[in-house]
Amino acid sequence: SRKIIFRQTEVRIYPKITEEDRKAAGCRMEILNSSNTTNQSDFHSIFTKQVLPPFYIAIFVLGLCLNVVAAWIFFRVPADSGLVVYLKNMVVADLLMLLSFPFRVVDYFGYESLDLDVIKCRYTAVLFYFSMYVGILFIGFISLESRFSVVSVLQHIQRPTSAWVLAVLTWSLLFLCCAPNTILTSKFEEKQPGKCMDWKTPLGKQWHKVSSHISVSLFWVTLVIVTFCYTSIARQVCKTYRRMRRDTTDICRKSNRSIFSILVVFFICFVPYHVCRVPFTLSQFSQSGFSPEVSFWLFQIKEGALFLSAMNVCLDPVIYFLMCGTFRKSLLRKLSVKARRKSCQNHSSEALVHIDER
Repeated sequence: SRKIIFRQTEVRIYPKITEEDRKAAGCRMEILNSSNTTNQSDFHSIFTKQVLPPFYIAIFVLGLCLNVVAAWIFFRVPADSGLVVYLKNMVVADLLMLLSFPFRVVDYFGYESLDLDVIKCRYTAVLFYFSMYVGILFIGFISLESRFSVVSVLQHIQRPTSAWVLAVLTWSLLFLCCAPNTILTSKFEEKQPGKCMDWKTPLGKQWHKVSSHISVSLFWVTLVIVTFCYTSIARQVCKTYRRMRRDTTDICRKSNRSIFSILVVFFICFVPYHVCRVPFTLSQFSQSGFSPEVSFWLFQIKEGALFLSAMNVCLDPVIYFLMCGTFRKSLLRKLSVKARRKSCQNHSSEALVHIDER
């Protein structure tokens, strides 16, 4: 006899997914995404709207005072050497960078205006980077000029005329590199988001990427030149004084202290930003493959590193004081004159008091 076995199978009937269900699911996903975005924007508001603005205001006030004094001294000093020419140009670059700080602070405080975004994306952001790289290149020229002075080679390049020609070429070439970032930023509409990259034309986006790679390459080349020049200068100075059989301890200590200070300023201000600039620039393009979270954190790191670069306007006067004896003597002379005037005023007031007592 044949046995017929029936297997009981469970049949599940799923409800039909309607269009309303799909919309509801989409709404739930949007809520989750918006909650993540809210958490990120909360951090963004804390860091860029509460932490950074006071620091930018502080370095703006301090940097403006220091660079106005530096400009007042330098433009009374004759440009009789290549070093003075380069330092004068650095002062101009720092003053131009300072002009962009108020607009950056207003933007961080969250003041939303199409006119402000136009000014920021087309002019002040470009001015900030333009002046920063001008200053970086002049630091490189100063290191080369110092190196040539120590080894006594290429003396015709150290002349003021050659330095002015090199300065004009530097300003002109960097202007030609940065100007398209202003011209090719023109797609301004009322309802567009406030990202400067979204307002660039297709050609402007490509030029932004190219100019970023050019400027980053210029920085790393300058960093190698500055490091090589100043380390070789320190060795040469100590070697020269040993050959002359003089006590080199104090001389080498002073030389190394000045060189170390310049290198520390250069590394602290510019290396962190240039480590993260290329990844951040690539993350701004939709086809880059960066996740929104990675792009967000790259933006935060970039803003913090950019603040370190902005601190350069306060630290450059230290370089002027260490590198230029004329600047140092002029500053100390002005301070001593003020001190003498103050002491004379005190003595005269004391004399008047004694006369009144009599």
